[in-house]
Amino acid sequence: MDFRITQTRKTVEDVPGWLTRSEGKLLFNLAKSCTGRGVIVEIGSWKGKSTIWLAKGSEAGHNAKVYAIDPHTGTAEHLRQGKPSTFEEFQRNISRAGVAGLVSPIVATSEAAATSFDQPIEMIFIDGDHDYEAVKRDFELWYPKVVDGGVMAFHDTTVWQGPKRLVAERIYKSQDFCNGSFAGSIAFATKVRENTGSQRLRNRLALLAKNCVGPLQDFVETQIENRQLKARQRRKSGVPSPQL
Repeated sequence: MDFRITQTRKTVEDVPGWLTRSEGKLLFNLAKSCTGRGVIVEIGSWKGKSTIWLAKGSEAGHNAKVYAIDPHTGTAEHLRQGKPSTFEEFQRNISRAGVAGLVSPIVATSEAAATSFDQPIEMIFIDGDHDYEAVKRDFELWYPKVVDGGVMAFHDTTVWQGPKRLVAERIYKSQDFCNGSFAGSIAFATKVRENTGSQRLRNRLALLAKNCVGPLQDFVETQIENRQLKARQRRKSGVPSPQL
């Protein structure tokens, strides 16, 4: 395993976020594979966990700029509780990870950011509003900006019905993508002008595998992550681990 992936795992250990190790590794490798034909875009950054994975991967590759787009207002419940913006914590986490120079945050909604974003995109990770219409809107806004041969990836496509339905319709069953695959709950594929019959078959098989294996893989990895997080918290607080 690339030692930089191990280092990045340690870097993001205490950064809040819903991203398993296999998902982080995937984002790292997708960003590392970017050649510089376009930038990297992230829709939904929250406190920077996935942003760091993307930036560290880019750093290990060709240093493609990472644009992290998030309004930093949190959920509706977050707003009702009057909680502060997440932007300052995002900035601190990015700075501590040593990737502030590679990350350009855009504090805006996906829709607002898309209206003025004019750079070609080589890789995009969509992890915003999970409502179907919202995910569909994100796809339609950003798909035209992705270069041929670029990658589109979507988070939470195993349990959340919005992303799950969108990737089935517009990625795996489309003629516009090849090499459809997944890691944990992230579905991803490469944009092409038109895929071949064999590529369409491969995408359909990948969709079947994702629907059958993805939820279990995501559940197991999430449980492991949660146990490890609790163990770290106990160590920090000086509470001994329970005896098995």
